[in-house]
Amino acid sequence: MREMLASLSSSSRAAISCIPLCLLFLTLASSNGVFAAAPPKVGSGYKLVSLVEHPEGGALVGYLQVKQRTSTYGPDIPLLRLYVKHETKDRIRVQITDADKPRWEVPYNLLQREPAPPVTGGRITGVPFAAGEYPGEELVFTYGRDPFWFAVHRKSSREALFNTSCGALVFKDQYIEASTSLPRDAALYGLGENTQPGGIRLRPNDPYTIYTTDISAINLNTDLYGSHPVYVDLRSRGGHGVAHAVLLLNSNGMDVFYRGTSLTYKVIGGLLDFYLFSGPTPLAVVDQYTSMIGRPAPMPYWAFGFHQCRWGYKNLSVVEGVVEGYRNAQIPLDVIWNDDDHMDAAKDFTLDPVNYPRPKLLEFLDKIHAQGMKYIVLIDPGIAVNNTYGVYQRGMQGDVFIKLDGKPYLAQVWPGPVYFPDFLNPNGVSWWIDEVRRFHDLVPVDGLWIDMNEASNFCTGKCEIPTTHLCPLPNTTTPWVCCLDCKNLTNTRWDEPPYKINASGQTARLGFNTIATSATHYNGILEYNAHSLYGFSQAIATHQALQGLQGKRPFILTRSTFVGSGAYAAHWTGDNKGTWENLRYSISTMLNFGIFGMPMVGADICGFYPQPTEELCNRWIELGAFYPFSRDHANFASPRQELYVWESVAKSARNALGMRYRLLPYLYTLNYQAHLTGAPVARPVFFSFPDFTPCYGLSTQYLLGASVMVSPVLEQGATSVSAMFPPGSWYNLFDTTKVVVSRGEGAVKLDAPLNEINVHVFQNTILPMQRGGTISKEARATPFTLVVAFPFGATEAEAEGAVYVDDDERPEMVLAEGQATYVRFYATVRGKAVTVRSEVELGSYSLQKGLLIEKLSVLGLEGTGRDLAVHVDGANATAIATSRPYFAGAEAELHGHRDVEGHKKSVMVEVGGLALPLGKSFTMTWNMQIEA
Repeated sequence: MREMLASLSSSSRAAISCIPLCLLFLTLASSNGVFAAAPPKVGSGYKLVSLVEHPEGGALVGYLQVKQRTSTYGPDIPLLRLYVKHETKDRIRVQITDADKPRWEVPYNLLQREPAPPVTGGRITGVPFAAGEYPGEELVFTYGRDPFWFAVHRKSSREALFNTSCGALVFKDQYIEASTSLPRDAALYGLGENTQPGGIRLRPNDPYTIYTTDISAINLNTDLYGSHPVYVDLRSRGGHGVAHAVLLLNSNGMDVFYRGTSLTYKVIGGLLDFYLFSGPTPLAVVDQYTSMIGRPAPMPYWAFGFHQCRWGYKNLSVVEGVVEGYRNAQIPLDVIWNDDDHMDAAKDFTLDPVNYPRPKLLEFLDKIHAQGMKYIVLIDPGIAVNNTYGVYQRGMQGDVFIKLDGKPYLAQVWPGPVYFPDFLNPNGVSWWIDEVRRFHDLVPVDGLWIDMNEASNFCTGKCEIPTTHLCPLPNTTTPWVCCLDCKNLTNTRWDEPPYKINASGQTARLGFNTIATSATHYNGILEYNAHSLYGFSQAIATHQALQGLQGKRPFILTRSTFVGSGAYAAHWTGDNKGTWENLRYSISTMLNFGIFGMPMVGADICGFYPQPTEELCNRWIELGAFYPFSRDHANFASPRQELYVWESVAKSARNALGMRYRLLPYLYTLNYQAHLTGAPVARPVFFSFPDFTPCYGLSTQYLLGASVMVSPVLEQGATSVSAMFPPGSWYNLFDTTKVVVSRGEGAVKLDAPLNEINVHVFQNTILPMQRGGTISKEARATPFTLVVAFPFGATEAEAEGAVYVDDDERPEMVLAEGQATYVRFYATVRGKAVTVRSEVELGSYSLQKGLLIEKLSVLGLEGTGRDLAVHVDGANATAIATSRPYFAGAEAELHGHRDVEGHKKSVMVEVGGLALPLGKSFTMTWNMQIEA
């Protein structure tokens, strides 16, 4: 072995650290002729025949030649081009494509990014690159020549993050395969969308197929509505959690095989376009990822209120009754939704003249808009084929529909026969924008819900309108059963590719219940390539429509998503089931979408179907009140399940949503931070505690922001919850005298009666809260309370927090004078001396709105307060800053380790009777007095 190592070049020796140990001897022996391994079944790999510096600098370009041709899944592409660039200090791109012909890739006008050199058939020449590695500031690219492999490792530690030496590179027109080795202890997250029964951490040998599909979210480990071929890799090294992410930017269908020590991509088209993000923290990874794919869209304030929907509000009177029901029950409600019930015969952009007459609907909207409520309706992409329907007529005139064999592709959805608009066609986008404008003139909706956009089709193949029966069938109770005359398409390689991904969990045809994959979009783009972009392209067009129309911040909810969808829309997790298992699954899916750059996400509360039990609905609203997007939604076939239907559920809703509405300023500030940095609103616990390895697979609790822990009941009949807390002090927000002091050793049992959920705030946090209310418009005008959480019993500690307030009607979410205010809060305790202060950026908006801080709740200190002094903007302003200031306190009820349970002197000091302007910086000091 020593002789083999000595015979290697210095560049090869430098790359050795990137080769898995299990392959090291095989690689060395093979390269020295000791023995040759049998070639892989599908392909034999490539060799690097040239590598040069790009003539414009800042990148490498190489060419790869196939070693031995095979015919499995089609012929190999003989010559590939390699492109490597450190695009930023923390991001590297490695692209491999056909050297002679341009291949399909995600259009740059959909996902804007730095372009790679175009493929023209010629060769890019430059100065030969002979070094064995290509370093950037944080990441280093290394490679082998024959066979070609590449690896990316962290510069600081030399640890390989991605290493393809464990398998042969295979590149055919409709089959591409690449693998990376992984350390066994790596914790992986992502690769969606799917429902993961094992929790958020990926499990080896579970199937991960990525291809947008309308299949109910109750199906486990199956390709669902979104396509997100990205994963985060978290490893514990030297007691510290270190993270990075890998994106394969490719819209074609793929299977990803995770085996624990390796991960293999099998992709049916496009190219290999890898982006690696160096982290090293989970938050840094998402920051780097969203800086490339697009920052999450800013959401209006009201979107963080509670939403109610049901498929089956058959007339306007029912909707009015639902709003009244919430008001009578004193349950918060901000937004009322219609599924397709408002439509005339399920046709987009129409109103049912009998059940939703326009004059009465407008009268209803005037009423709820005056209260601050909002109204959102559903739109499906399928446009009814109907010569008397203006939307269809204008679409035909504009030639905006996807085609098969030169004619609009015929499908079936709720209205019956439909054509699908082509959102890759500029004329299709313009037509869609105009239809949204026309509809908004008809009904001033406050947002749009775009559903069924995978795209969903009740039929499969090439269809025609039947001549022997009506379609849709009159008075049918099963409108989802195909009534068109259809035949399967098997005569093209696009409909029947040589490699079958595990579509729908059963290797279904790619065109099964969707658009035929041999259909074409604008400029001949194949549905085979663009399929998983459909919902993404529709979200972009809808965003353009609403932003240009209203001049306000758009709100769009979409079912189908792709890399970058979060820059335009929110997401819900689709058709779930009213079961305890689905309650639990919702947490992992929600957390995944935060990683995917779509932080505004939630599941249908109480389940879409069938009827939930009363107990389950209690527990679901307790959890769902702390989803970023909080909406109750049900199927028409299920009994009514609005939160006021059961008195016990109404009680749970008032309790949980009451806390949500008190936390609205915090949630909205998280929305602002998400828009700036991509930071998820709902986060896995390891985001804040990456060094705490017991939380790496935790999928039954999660964080809102950095420091608010949600610990729901997820089991039938349970009246307590076994919760994991990273080390430190955690204060129950419903009763801040209840404290968990954790050393991170085992679970803590918390009481959880039927109507209660455990929500805790972590030490070193300043949490902005308000009084709450039953509608966000009123709640956001109430005075603030700052909850200052110190470590329990602290005598030397710090805490900090922030709040962002603005006019949420503005499309852009930026700090601007008179339109927004950002306030940072800081607190310290030094012995007996306590200081709380603020730093204000652009305070005029808050001053105009008269926003005040009325109270401080300081947690963790022993004793009572005295000697209060308040300074506003540097001047002693106690007279104007306080009305009747007072101190109050309460003793602690401790949970956690036995050696602290007897320490119960105090936990909360309340400083009340304040009237501090939020828009002015202040400093407040006092001393703690411990009474005998």
